[in-house]
Amino acid sequence: MELKDRLKYARKRANLTQSELADRAGIKQASVSEIERGLSRTSGHLVRIATICDVDPLWLAEGIGEPPEGIEAESESSTVSTSSADQVRAMLAKIGSGLSDTARKKILAAVEETRSEAEVIAIHTGNVITADLSRPELVGDEVWIAHYDVRAAMGGGQIAHDHPEMLKDIRISPSHLRSLGLEFEEHYHLKVVTGWGQSMAPTIKHGDPLIVDIHVREFVGDGVYFFAWDGHVYVKRLQIADEDHYEMISDNPKHKDRLIRRDMTYIQARVLLVWNSQLL
Repeated sequence: MELKDRLKYARKRANLTQSELADRAGIKQASVSEIERGLSRTSGHLVRIATICDVDPLWLAEGIGEPPEGIEAESESSTVSTSSADQVRAMLAKIGSGLSDTARKKILAAVEETRSEAEVIAIHTGNVITADLSRPELVGDEVWIAHYDVRAAMGGGQIAHDHPEMLKDIRISPSHLRSLGLEFEEHYHLKVVTGWGQSMAPTIKHGDPLIVDIHVREFVGDGVYFFAWDGHVYVKRLQIADEDHYEMISDNPKHKDRLIRRDMTYIQARVLLVWNSQLL
């Protein structure tokens, strides 16, 4: 589901017109219209809209986290199989009589069977060439941890795209993580995000991958959290300052700590481990 579709769903779920949503969010109706047409994605607007529509800000902005009630998350396997099958059928229709019925059946059968693996099907002089791009087999209790395409700022705060990453999806042993002292309920709650900026140095350096637990969606004690505030996402230490505020703490003494309102802070995950890159 793309951003424009998530916004349309959130607005209709709140039973608001574009004009009503814009008025309540304090933005122009044209801005809401541009987001719904896929022409804009201003992060500050999205956080205000998510609050009004009572949906998760990062779900709205990035499709991250639990979708609102009523939306069934699409599995990777169903997405791959459906889109691949549709594309191949369309391709076969364009080719016309260039392939035999047997070859057509083999191609479609391969696509239908490949529900959880990535497979490339190419047509070259009437022959089917397949390349298996599936991931290598896991060993022992290894699992795959997905790397979210979002960077969490350790400084000014941002939601950004199209940046280089040191790690993509990683395979790791949950039992080994627990032996390091990490506490989590299920391995599928673990994701990877990237720290960006200098405010958490030397604990977390610019570009360090972080393993986070997305099952933690509220403050559960002093620690480092991945959260949205004031239209941006951050990785910072949080402590309760008083009944209405958190203290947002930077490990780098050059960056000032500050008080932020608890009712405007949307915790998305707790940071469990930093994958430091140390030059030796």
